[in-house]
Amino acid sequence: MNYVSAENLTKSYGIKVLFENISFHINEGDKIAIVAKNGSGKSTLLKILMGKEIADSGTAIINKDIQVVLFDQEIDYDPNLNIEEFMMTLDSKPILALKNYHKSLHSTDNDFIEKALADMEAHKAWDLENEMKQILSQLKITDLEAKMGTLSGGQIKRVALAKLLTETRAEHRHTLLIMDEPTNHLDVDMVEWLENYLTKAKITLLLVTHDRYFLDSVCDIIWEMEDGNLYFHNGSYATYLENKMIREDNLNATIDKANNLYRKELEWMRRQPKARTTKSKSRIDSFYETEKVAKTDTRKQGLELDFEMKRLGNKILELKNIDKSFGNKVLLKDFSYQFQRGEKVGIIGKNGAGKSTLLNIIQGFEKYDKGEIETGETISFGYFAQKGLTYKEDERVIDFIKEIAEFYPLANGKSLSASQFLRLFLFDDQTQYSPISKLSGGEKRRLHLMYILYQNPNFLIFDEPTNDLDLPTLTVLENFLQQFQGSLIIVSHDRYFMDRIVDHVLAFEGDGKIRDFVGNFSEYREAKSREDALEKNTVVKPEPVKETISIPETPQSSNTPKRKLTFKEQRELETIEKEMPELEEKRAKILDQLNNESDYEKIAGLSSELETISEKLENHEMRWLELQEAL
Repeated sequence: MNYVSAENLTKSYGIKVLFENISFHINEGDKIAIVAKNGSGKSTLLKILMGKEIADSGTAIINKDIQVVLFDQEIDYDPNLNIEEFMMTLDSKPILALKNYHKSLHSTDNDFIEKALADMEAHKAWDLENEMKQILSQLKITDLEAKMGTLSGGQIKRVALAKLLTETRAEHRHTLLIMDEPTNHLDVDMVEWLENYLTKAKITLLLVTHDRYFLDSVCDIIWEMEDGNLYFHNGSYATYLENKMIREDNLNATIDKANNLYRKELEWMRRQPKARTTKSKSRIDSFYETEKVAKTDTRKQGLELDFEMKRLGNKILELKNIDKSFGNKVLLKDFSYQFQRGEKVGIIGKNGAGKSTLLNIIQGFEKYDKGEIETGETISFGYFAQKGLTYKEDERVIDFIKEIAEFYPLANGKSLSASQFLRLFLFDDQTQYSPISKLSGGEKRRLHLMYILYQNPNFLIFDEPTNDLDLPTLTVLENFLQQFQGSLIIVSHDRYFMDRIVDHVLAFEGDGKIRDFVGNFSEYREAKSREDALEKNTVVKPEPVKETISIPETPQSSNTPKRKLTFKEQRELETIEKEMPELEEKRAKILDQLNNESDYEKIAGLSSELETISEKLENHEMRWLELQEAL
């Protein structure tokens, strides 16, 4: 089934062409990722498909039988609604049935109550309510009474994500799910859950993400937007990179030929008299086409840098027995670490574990409760925080960078101009002379990052640098950091980025415990999984009956006579004691399956099976108590 057909779409803002005459189709079951640098028009294309923007020319036809839902970077919400009320603002029949059912709980109108229950059954709203709560739980949203206006930015995005995923399940119709950077503000456990959910879900997906592991796991088609064109790649992220390299190699060969022809044609153009004949017009048109190809720049990331970093002394940074708590919450407990020259350390842990607090303590922005910190005299910190860029109104990009210095020093005695450094980070000449206020959100974040690096620090501290950065910029940043000779601390949930850069992990494991692990992010996760599995297998399980029935023994009076069970009752008791642990095990397995299942029909079947087993287990427990009392 065809969902979307677009033909010859063109969109410009002023003289900047985002894309020109692009055509594509989206079919049922497609899972597509869009890859492009910030400012190329990714978000604009998504808004055109949503009907929020209009293309300059071309057509985009959306099948009338599908619904299109968008997870955007900007969330609209009423701050006075609590989380449950916000979730119930969905416009669908199952949600309406759920709202009427909740009203019926406080109603005395029997007709209304009967209709509410009938609608719950007809629209399978019982299952939807169960799945909604599971999604919220997986995204660490537990207090449904909390007002939206009291939540952090990250919490609001997680609630909005839960609402979107619920919406795709609420209507039993064809849905195109459009997601713009869904993994921002999610910790690793949440990202892996969402990855698993979208991989299993029978949905059609159009996705913008910088998380390459997430992209590889969820999507099997990649659209590459570059220089106003749209290129299609079937397969993995590695396949896309290989195809892109081949295309650019071929284009570079064409450019070399065009340069030779361009020089010859330029000589001919200069010799031509002003009054040109009709006969020469075709050659003049050909000249301009050749000039366009010859001036194409495909070697955007080919510059190798040998940095002249500010000198690092023998003493870098040492933390000794640091304690830090907020009330009863312990973030750091007796933490000690000595940073080495050239060390690249990744800091990982759940949201709120204390990662950003540690960064602030290191730089003196926040006081610690106990301990000592020694910082080398030659240390120059470069701190990339999550807060936005500060700039003057109408200040141009090039002037903003030149405020630091005109040139960036290289180790060979040479230097890069501010303009050359900007080009390294994908700011073309036109963008360099544009006001910062005209940049997209991602471009501003890229400029902020470049601003930090251009100051030439010798100790870099990055707090979630990959949020809102595009994949081309991440590639440039990774290449830069791999060559960086100073010390580096990174807090990030981007698994690919961490695996490529860090050689050492400090893992916040809760209650102030920070584990020192030599290796990259994935190696730490694998080691932790093995340890957790081993610990689980070595736990001594209690006796089945005691595990199942946690009821204290009823004191028996010494005068209370005890009777023997009949043969039939004895056999019944033995059967119950044998079956109860089996039912418990089945129930646990179904709950685990429900937490990891996203197919609606399977969830409905598992829920029904869970209800049957729970009822049988409850009957067994009651009968077991009766037989025990009989003794």
